[in-house]
Amino acid sequence: MQDSAETVARAFVDAINRQDVEALCALMTPGHRFIDALGQVVEGREKMRVGWKGYFGMVPDYTIAIEEVHGDGAVVVILGEAGGTYAPGSQLLPENRWKTPVALLARVEDMKVAEWRAYADNESMRRLMAIAGQR
Repeated sequence: MQDSAETVARAFVDAINRQDVEALCALMTPGHRFIDALGQVVEGREKMRVGWKGYFGMVPDYTIAIEEVHGDGAVVVILGEAGGTYAPGSQLLPENRWKTPVALLARVEDMKVAEWRAYADNESMRRLMAIAGQR
């Protein structure tokens, strides 16, 4: 199961890096749970379809660079770096580029991601959003 769970988790990251919402949804269980770095929970594949579309609208070049992957059965931990450009008005301005270390936890059931949890300091992204809101 470990190799299979790792394969599914890596495929999930690949879909994120392509901003491929349909591929992400195909890799999710119907009751998929997403837990962000602030502990906010979104449940359900269809809610996450909307969530990922919205996020890729805000950060159209969002990517995750994998540095390490550790698996234990159905649980996979990915360590690396996440980043992108906050793009209000669809403008990719260099001053709105950010990146941060990230840890991701995937729980895989029946070759689908049942839970995706992100641990990251997204303060740089929140600052960019606040600055853009003041303009």
